[in-house]
Amino acid sequence: MTNHWIDLQNSDVILIMGSNAAENHPVSFRWISKAREHGATLIHVDPRYTRTSSQADYYAPLRSGSDIAVLGGMIKYILDNNLEHEEYVRLYTNATFILNEDFQLPAELDGVFSGYDPETRSYDQSTWAFAKDENGVIRKDPSMQHPRCVYQLLKKHYSRYDLDTVSDISGTPKELLRTIYRTYTATGKPDKAATIMYAMGWTQHTVGTQNIRTMAIVQLLLGNIGVAGGGVNALRGESNVQGSTDHCLLFHILPGYLKTPKASQQSLQAYNDAYTPTTNEPLSANWWNNYPKYSVSLLKAHYGEQATVDNEFGYHWLPKLEDDQNASWLMLFDEMHKGTFQGFFAWGQNPACSGSNANKVREALANLDWMVNVNLFDNETGSFWRGPNLDPEKVQTEVFFLPCASFVEKEGSITNSGRWAQWRYKAIEPQGKSMPDSEIMNELYFRVKSLYEKEGGANPDPITKLSWEYGERDSQGKVKEMDTHLLAKEINGYFMRDTVIDGKTYKKGTLVPSFAYLQADGATSSGNWLYCNSYTEEGNKMARRSLKDPSGIGLYPKWAWCWPVNRRILYNRASVDAYGRPWDLEQPVIQWDRGQWVGDVPDGGWPPLKNPGGSENENSRKAFIMKPAGVASIFGPGRPDGPFPEYYEPLESPLTMNPIPKNSQRVNPVLPFFCSPYEEQKKGLDVFALAAPRFPYICSTYRVTEHWQTGVLTRHVPWLLELMPTLILEMSEELGELKGIRDGDRVEVESARGRVEAVAVVTSRLQPFRIMGQKIHQVGTLWCFGWQYPEGGQAGDSANLLTSTTGCPNTLIPETKVFMVNVQKI
Repeated sequence: MTNHWIDLQNSDVILIMGSNAAENHPVSFRWISKAREHGATLIHVDPRYTRTSSQADYYAPLRSGSDIAVLGGMIKYILDNNLEHEEYVRLYTNATFILNEDFQLPAELDGVFSGYDPETRSYDQSTWAFAKDENGVIRKDPSMQHPRCVYQLLKKHYSRYDLDTVSDISGTPKELLRTIYRTYTATGKPDKAATIMYAMGWTQHTVGTQNIRTMAIVQLLLGNIGVAGGGVNALRGESNVQGSTDHCLLFHILPGYLKTPKASQQSLQAYNDAYTPTTNEPLSANWWNNYPKYSVSLLKAHYGEQATVDNEFGYHWLPKLEDDQNASWLMLFDEMHKGTFQGFFAWGQNPACSGSNANKVREALANLDWMVNVNLFDNETGSFWRGPNLDPEKVQTEVFFLPCASFVEKEGSITNSGRWAQWRYKAIEPQGKSMPDSEIMNELYFRVKSLYEKEGGANPDPITKLSWEYGERDSQGKVKEMDTHLLAKEINGYFMRDTVIDGKTYKKGTLVPSFAYLQADGATSSGNWLYCNSYTEEGNKMARRSLKDPSGIGLYPKWAWCWPVNRRILYNRASVDAYGRPWDLEQPVIQWDRGQWVGDVPDGGWPPLKNPGGSENENSRKAFIMKPAGVASIFGPGRPDGPFPEYYEPLESPLTMNPIPKNSQRVNPVLPFFCSPYEEQKKGLDVFALAAPRFPYICSTYRVTEHWQTGVLTRHVPWLLELMPTLILEMSEELGELKGIRDGDRVEVESARGRVEAVAVVTSRLQPFRIMGQKIHQVGTLWCFGWQYPEGGQAGDSANLLTSTTGCPNTLIPETKVFMVNVQKI
């Protein structure tokens, strides 16, 4: 989230799209309700009418996967009617920037941007560059009238997204689209704010990242970033998803969103140079210019005194990716299916149910020599070898189960969707033989280290040189019990030697006050620069619980701690005009008052862009400090699939063409292909159905309040299982009548890759869509069940047996929110 949960109460309009927040994030509705008490309007856009829809002032149905069409139509509505917050757009976005002459839009190239190579299915992005003057400064047109400035190109790009076209693509009635556009875009005024709440309904698509980019453009045009009640707000699916991502759960990042080194980066200098941006923009803070301070401090946290200038602070001990390597989820299981891996740790996950194309995942697990399942309970992954369609006699994978403690059985922090790191205390001791994750890691670390020390082996230093100062040691040198507070302190960071900064001496071993103090010469450590300031000499800020709110807008600055440096609303210097005056005087986030910023922690302490007399302040810096140009990117080069979002059909779709005018490219032109079109005589796991008569219905997956993720936790709770005892398939009353299916009937749902049985829920919550003159039915099912428990599989198996192996080319998150199926009564 750019903002946070409580800030929802400050919104004038709330759009929930790609989410069923009332059921899956019910606590969020406390703040939505507060906003509505103050007159806010709630809009819900979703294929199904849900509990969220029932609370909305406006509900709009749309076909799964058509979000960019709907949002692109909103961009056109804003631009056609001059509803943008013009001063905000000019000050804080790249709308004024001028593109090079050779850049071309999809409408000029039949569906792709300039630079596309159909052989490699990738873009050469050199044509996406901005024009620069002789000093290397980007050329700009403050009037935004230049035909090649971002604003005019944006207007040209979305001119094709008219109401009729959007309605034909999405199935959303035209007048309802107009009402939603009018309501939401009314917030493009200084004293109004709108927010977007989204979840996996946006991300799990082949255009997932571009879905979010489209909405970000809407928010920037309306001036809704950095302000109270605004933002682009992701609703995380678990209480610590934000924290796990911050601390490098994903393959391509290190803690604090530093980059994983590549094999070609043979020195620390080469690595830092590759990821430290440069700029000639005079008012850009270019905060990532501090990258070497953060990378060296991370290495010092990893290797302590072993990390020295002579060994490049242990840089060569870090694992490296091959330059063209992608180790994301889909790629890992594709390689596992090919037999590339010997072993696999399934830690706190259940890929046999959560993985798209789950039959392929289960087959892949059978190609391993060994697997370790770390979880609270046995699950479909740990017991895959005795599951459906597998013969235990033929599976050679040796499976080990390590029981892990639950969140109430261990102490530590969680970081919620709003970036608030909150400390939790242990309620009870771990049950049975279960252990906290950190204790399991501690055991593994010392046993592997001991083997290296006794037996040697390839490349021991990354293990044997690690700093592991997390508690008192026994006679063998092993940490007896992991101290979570020492872990948190290491993440914050220490001074590694006496260090003088701005005339003040910081003693070796003291905690670093904030990331502004981190150094590139080895004087400091920090396990995650974003969390530097979370646990200081003042104490554990994550454990704070003050209910005082001097801001009056719900910032609560001393309740827990928020990254970065306790800033509650990101890019908050965009909430003021060039003189530091709040756009919204009733809900100021920050303001310039007598030579200083007051309110939230500002995005840097520089003064406003203009002096009181109107002259430009050379000591100021632009508000979007993490961007090299200092402004937000309406035009966003760097994404592999285009600098502006363009509408493409999902991989599996009832349509054989792209309905957007002047675009013959049906699907995202750079999406990852693992599969081939489905044919009756060529069935298999890596296939997809393109408008195949055998699979005529759109299907989507979703969650319910009663179950958590794949259900490993909640299926073991009898009263929750009683509330939602089995896999269901929701369908419209019209489809039920067409197929002879009644409420409660058992049905078989089949895709090109697999099939499941479910109980039919025939309901008016789903209605057929009118798409390009065709009547299209959509059904929906759950992904919280599996065959392993309840025993015997009577509750049904995972809906991911149906989903396909493809995903967003930016993240490779699988496309599980739209695929084609058939439904038959059993």
